Amino acid sequence: MAIEQRLTPCLWFDDQGEDAAKFYVSIFPNSSIGRISRYGKAGYETHKRPEGAVMTVMFTLDGVEMMALNGGPIFKFNEAISLVVNCETQAEIDRYWNALGEGSDPDSHVCGWLKDKFGLSWQIVPVQLGKMMSDPDRAKAGRVMEALLKMKKLDLAALERAYKGG
Repeated sequence: MAIEQRLTPCLWFDDQGEDAAKFYVSIFPNSSIGRISRYGKAGYETHKRPEGAVMTVMFTLDGVEMMALNGGPIFKFNEAISLVVNCETQAEIDRYWNALGEGSDPDSHVCGWLKDKFGLSWQIVPVQLGKMMSDPDRAKAGRVMEALLKMKKLDLAALERAYKGG
């Protein structure tokens, strides 16, 4: 049996893994819910989950297999990990920003980053940003950084104007 995808991100939730997977799948194309495993009687003294409760949800998010684990309240998401959504147009930036930001805390939104309603951090960025930020002309890259730091949702036209010196 061949491995289709060697690395699979596992996202730890208290008990919202299935809801989160359904939410994410509703936003991205080429996405679906896969296998769902449930807690049984075995290990109850460790996991404290009722028999039949969702343990893991395998889901595909824009072609990438991922796992949601309902592991309890032990661990919480933080900004040390985020998922990057590369966008080609402002319309894509707007769509993903609005969809993933639905129900989230607007105070968590900064420089193209947002935390969704489950606490997971996302970066919604134009694909052009990498080229602009790594330009050997440090003045161009510096202007882009200055513009970016003033934004919540990234504005592609404003970043391009800063890059060109306008």
